[in-house]
Amino acid sequence: MAMPETLSIRMQMVIRSHHMTGHGTKFGRKKEEAIVALLTHRTSEEAARAVGISGVTLLRWQKEPEFQVSYQEAKRAAFGQSVARLHHLSSAAVSTLGKVMLDTTTPPATRVRAADSILNHTSKAIETEDIEARVSELERAVEIVKPHRTK
Repeated sequence: MAMPETLSIRMQMVIRSHHMTGHGTKFGRKKEEAIVALLTHRTSEEAARAVGISGVTLLRWQKEPEFQVSYQEAKRAAFGQSVARLHHLSSAAVSTLGKVMLDTTTPPATRVRAADSILNHTSKAIETEDIEARVSELERAVEIVKPHRTK
């Protein structure tokens, strides 16, 4: 289950950007490759083989704080790309639900499930927008109060 080449390249860029600063740290290309392999293979053993290292070496690296930080950042980047794909596909998904719901030849139970799904997702979207608006307002209020607290 390999990731697309562009994703692997992007993961390596994320990992390298984290290690370009710092005083004298040397992360190493093999460790960068190991992180990408961990993200693109089903098991640690497969990842280690893909990079050409032993499973013991990979396990030892995974205990290093610097490796853990880089691995976490790479996982976040990969997850961010997945979320972006979901955003891209959401319009088509809503269209599909709408077509199923409105198609009179579709079984009634399926139409009801599509309608229920649309209502549930709409409700969640409204709740999320409300929460985001409240958090933004609270952040603005904190920024206004901050200058007065330092006096």
